[in-house]
Amino acid sequence: MKIEVRSIDYIPANERHGKPSGLFSVWFAANMHITTLVTGALCVTFGLNLFWSVVAIIIGNLIGAIFMASHSAQGPKLGIPQMIQSRAQFGVIGAIIPLILVIFMYLGFFASSGLLGAQVLSNSLHLNLTISIIILNVITFTVTMFGHDLIHKVQKYLSWLFFLVFIVATIIVFKLPVPAESWSPAHFNLPIFMLSVSVVATWQISYAPYVADYSRYLPIDTNYSKTFWYTYAGSVLATVWMMLLGVLLTTSIPNFLSASGTNLAHQFGGFAFIMFATILFGQLSINSFNLYGAFMSTVTTVEPFSKMKVTPKVRGIFIAVISAIGTLVEILGQGHFLSNFIDFILFISYFLIPWTAINLIDFYVLRHGEYSIKDIFDLNGKYGKINKITAISFLVSVIAEIPFMNTSLYVGPASKAMGGADVAWILGLVVPSVLYHVMMKRKMQNDFQGSVAFEDSSTQQI
Repeated sequence: MKIEVRSIDYIPANERHGKPSGLFSVWFAANMHITTLVTGALCVTFGLNLFWSVVAIIIGNLIGAIFMASHSAQGPKLGIPQMIQSRAQFGVIGAIIPLILVIFMYLGFFASSGLLGAQVLSNSLHLNLTISIIILNVITFTVTMFGHDLIHKVQKYLSWLFFLVFIVATIIVFKLPVPAESWSPAHFNLPIFMLSVSVVATWQISYAPYVADYSRYLPIDTNYSKTFWYTYAGSVLATVWMMLLGVLLTTSIPNFLSASGTNLAHQFGGFAFIMFATILFGQLSINSFNLYGAFMSTVTTVEPFSKMKVTPKVRGIFIAVISAIGTLVEILGQGHFLSNFIDFILFISYFLIPWTAINLIDFYVLRHGEYSIKDIFDLNGKYGKINKITAISFLVSVIAEIPFMNTSLYVGPASKAMGGADVAWILGLVVPSVLYHVMMKRKMQNDFQGSVAFEDSSTQQI
């Protein structure tokens, strides 16, 4: 298989291939890993019982995946990576703001997923943890170098492996004893429930900055609804499945999260090596996504200032540097994984959710998917360098979220008044959607009227 020659550039019609059904396995395999399981387990860590953890997981995924899958449907229409499309809303230079945040997100997930995989490799083969981190990241680098088509192919085969192994794992886990009253709907805690829904929904929305990267090679006439539903179904099914296993294992096994991968593998007894291998494949799978997305976003950030050609050599340098930074983050953060991971997920949601709201409102409501690809790559094009309307909408949205935030570093006054509930993500969706829609629609109408007036004036002069 050849190294992918495209990066952030437009995919022409003669290079389009594949079917939307292929997206199911891409997003199913992308979520069948231990990091998803740990994220679901946080619901129990926060204080919910099994019943309300399951409810939070289902609601959070059903809501969050709507936004994630809506971005996927943009891929075939535009034929460019997700984050470079943000230039149409933020401006060519303005888009660097969300890009930097997204690169930070990729590095965080790369480090957290890689660390979980390295812990499993270290425990199963009795290797030094730092050596395990380096080994896994070298393999991830190799897969990412080949790019889009190899990632698609790997995900297809891994989907079958994960399905079969986790069917067995589910049967084993459901036989584990759980404390009495774990399935009782009594003792409902609304603030903790809202915090749990927020974390779960953010898990899905965190895919938004790169979900279109894996659908952009599909034919341009690919149906929106098919792209949406195959992505949605694959992601929701896998995520709910893994998160349910996470809450069950955390409830059943004391200190399960202290070594989640190892504790899960040991449930297989003499066949633990099968689960060890499956977990490693899962972490390699998702980290190839994280590294590929970080590469795309970094190139998008640099491109306005340096019209470089992304050759295989340049591609290798970018991916190697990003891998090295991610590896360093893993090595430095290996002793404080869980607390860092919780803070990281909540932190990115405060910035990522307003971005996704603005992007989707612009695509589906204001422009109906009609963009000038040429201008997206042009500093002096019609999308401009910085869109002040978008910048204001984004900044106001983040400020509006602050009173409702709840992290270990800061708890907003509104969150305190609600007993610790974190509903900032709701503000992060509603505020930018309304602000951006109202102000941008008015601007577009004024621009249209000005254009018509100019044409009328020109006609009269003739």
